[in-house]
Amino acid sequence: MTDTAAAPPTSADSYEDGLVNRRRVLGDAWVDKSLANRNDFNAEFQELITRHAWNDIWGRPALGDKTRRYMVLSMMLGIHAYEEFAMHVRAALDGPPESRLTPDDIKEVIMMAAIYCGVPVANHAFGIATGILREKGLLPAPTAQ
Repeated sequence: MTDTAAAPPTSADSYEDGLVNRRRVLGDAWVDKSLANRNDFNAEFQELITRHAWNDIWGRPALGDKTRRYMVLSMMLGIHAYEEFAMHVRAALDGPPESRLTPDDIKEVIMMAAIYCGVPVANHAFGIATGILREKGLLPAPTAQ
């Protein structure tokens, strides 16, 4: 009798699968920039987040990318991780159509954050998101009064 069970995934498999998810969610340009900044000091960290965050978590089938986008935006505001919030706002606006968020979707996340994380957090988040929306041509520049 032969053993037909599939071999468990290797660390290399987990990394490659994570890289596929990372590119799908954040885009090639961001991932290429991030990987180009690897060095002897941070390379293990890049591998860790690619394997665990981008494969073990983003690769789980239950929630889907769109739900995860909402969750990540909310969590980044909850921990005041504004640079990560900005990165994920850009990714949410530019992502694949099936997981893309609209400016109104992002506004709703920030509105909830005003209640659950605090008005100063939401105020800062609106500033960040407004700048990104203007940069992408999704919100006109303010008119002088």
